Amino acid sequence: MVLGLCALWWASAPSLAQTGALFSSKATASNSATNALLSSPAHVVSTEQVRAELQLHAPQGIQAGKTFWLGLQIEHQPQWHTYWQNPGDSGLPTQLQWQLPAGLQAGVIAWPLPKKFPIGSLANYGYEGRVLLAVPVTVAADFRFPDSGPLTLQLQADWLVCRQECIPQEGRMSLNLASAAPQTPHAASFEATQKLSPQTLPQLKQGGTWITGGQTTLSDDGRQLSLRVHGLPVSWRGQTLSAFPVTASVVHNAAVQGKGWTQNWQGAVWQAQIPVSEERGDSPQTLRWVIATGPESAPQAPAFELTTPVQGTWPPLAQAAPAEISPALAKALAENARAAQKPPSSSTTALGLTLAILGALVGGVLLNLMPCVFPVLAIKVLGFAKAGATQAQHRAAGMAYTAGVVLSFMLLGGLMLALRAAGEQLGWGFQLQSPPVVAALALLFTLLGLNLAGVFEFGQMLPSSLASLQSRHPTVNAGLSGVLAVAVASPCTAPFMGASLGLAIALPVWQALLVFAAMGVGMALPYLTASWWPGIARALPRPGAWMLTFRQTMAFPMFATVIWLLWVLGQQTGIDGASGLLALLLTVAWLAWALGLTGRTRWVMGGLALATLLWLGSSWLPLALREAPAAASSPPPASSASEKNAAGLPLWQAWSEADLQTQLSDGRPVFVDFTAAWCVTCQYNKKTTFTDAKLLADFAARQVVLMRADWTRRDPAITQALTALGRSGVPVYALYAPGRAPVLLSELPSVAEVQAALQALSTGR
Repeated sequence: MVLGLCALWWASAPSLAQTGALFSSKATASNSATNALLSSPAHVVSTEQVRAELQLHAPQGIQAGKTFWLGLQIEHQPQWHTYWQNPGDSGLPTQLQWQLPAGLQAGVIAWPLPKKFPIGSLANYGYEGRVLLAVPVTVAADFRFPDSGPLTLQLQADWLVCRQECIPQEGRMSLNLASAAPQTPHAASFEATQKLSPQTLPQLKQGGTWITGGQTTLSDDGRQLSLRVHGLPVSWRGQTLSAFPVTASVVHNAAVQGKGWTQNWQGAVWQAQIPVSEERGDSPQTLRWVIATGPESAPQAPAFELTTPVQGTWPPLAQAAPAEISPALAKALAENARAAQKPPSSSTTALGLTLAILGALVGGVLLNLMPCVFPVLAIKVLGFAKAGATQAQHRAAGMAYTAGVVLSFMLLGGLMLALRAAGEQLGWGFQLQSPPVVAALALLFTLLGLNLAGVFEFGQMLPSSLASLQSRHPTVNAGLSGVLAVAVASPCTAPFMGASLGLAIALPVWQALLVFAAMGVGMALPYLTASWWPGIARALPRPGAWMLTFRQTMAFPMFATVIWLLWVLGQQTGIDGASGLLALLLTVAWLAWALGLTGRTRWVMGGLALATLLWLGSSWLPLALREAPAAASSPPPASSASEKNAAGLPLWQAWSEADLQTQLSDGRPVFVDFTAAWCVTCQYNKKTTFTDAKLLADFAARQVVLMRADWTRRDPAITQALTALGRSGVPVYALYAPGRAPVLLSELPSVAEVQAALQALSTGR
């Protein structure tokens, strides 16, 4: 990809004897995957809220007397969730009904560890993001795989998916297995869900002393349960635990951890005081619990499940528990299902689309002022001073450049929409979350910088047919230079772009592509306008030595961009990746210089440089560019060494949804900086607005918790948080306050803008 970009760059970049300059680029990408294990596409059901897929895990194959696993994997859209086996105060658990051949017996769902969803005075238990509901399947001793035809496994699944509204959904899925051979395409998913499934904590006593297990004691008035658990891991002692009731319709689910229900450790014994629900619908003699560490909104595996006897007498039930869901809930579900089938009003859609297009257009224009893009635009405009070019040629170049920019934006936007539709959690700038892409851009900018500085000329090393590309196809060159402009602009987010990009991903595909096209038109507009306005060319100085100086000066922004990309790669892969790329760039510079020599020296030096380059590219660099684990890559801390408060503690905390909700539940406002190392705008804001002493003092005076969500590497949790805010890229600045909707600031916030948002906290606006 980089060599193609550089070859086309030569066709438009001026040599030392030329003064007109054009950038050109050609980028290709391919991604393919095959799965020969499934011969039927009927294993996936997709709705606007979830994507449900029937999966198989048979490491020993389908063999008599063995066990294999089937599972339903549900991927939820942001803010949507489905329910656990005990859904809580409302909702319904997901139900799986299997139709399997004789000799195959499906077991019960191995429910993974859930999380709590508080909803006003109610609370539910369930899952968001991605969850796999796995079921063991026992193969009878006399089972025999069919000699002819596939083995068909069928599932009828029913689930209730909710946000603020609830929609009952269902899907019929099947797998056709061609053989009984081992099949492990989803091994990682099943292993992950096994780790999330609670382990059984048995009831064991020795000489009247508890070893493991526990008991539940009901208070005399029947309003409080005292749960005592023995035999939990030693490493858990002293930690805050979460208790999820498997037995439904007994406890007060909405009780807040640490407030509505309390806990404490008595040596090795964990004890909790849990209130009974005023709408209790059962009087069980035993209660099942799942215990895990961490807050209820984000519990951590491993977890333990235990069954405890209930000591005490239950008061009589106020009324019999309903056998099914309440009529009110059933009516609400039906109404929500009908409402979900209604299309949005045309006026709202038209208004949202119009605002998104206008924002994208303005954002595209402002994108030309970003440090990634300005050198490209400057050299493009410099081409107007080229001697001998007619006004018609200028206009044709302007139209071709615009077409290249617009088509590139639409292709990049279409790729992002397609990957999101396939279940990927990503947004604008997603390609820069890939270390190989960052390395490729660094290589491209290095070659462009060396060429602009006069170290080499592409015409000295390319075939004559390619060397004459500029003179034969100047309009094509202009279009390809628009492609390159978009490639270098992708890390940047200009003002007005954030809201438009966030809205675009929620629109139908053709409308979203209109938004991306408008962004391209805005970015190309300055050059297009200049190409159609003859006064621009007349205003430029006459061609002369100054153009060579200007061209060489533009090499330094290219080299500065390389330094920044090296820093970005270091955040993603660690020091090995950055040093490996630096060695590669040095070797490329050596090769470029050598190919500009003449005679035998060119071939000797060029051969040595090429051999070194091939060795680096085939051995060391691929290993160095592997994305390091989060703990090993040394990601940028939330606060740098200079960002400390008066007590010497970090000003900025690392963001997590659980920590955010904890701070809000404690009544503290939170300011979140959604950022990334590859986002130039983010780094500018971090070094200017968010280092202002008066602003930091204002944050401290109002006791605002500062958090940074680092999106340098792909992070589905951050992607979901951005989507919930109506954004798909960074920077995003959000001010959260208890009981209020988040306040979003602009992409280039001033100190005054942030202080105005803080002032609104105290005025209640």
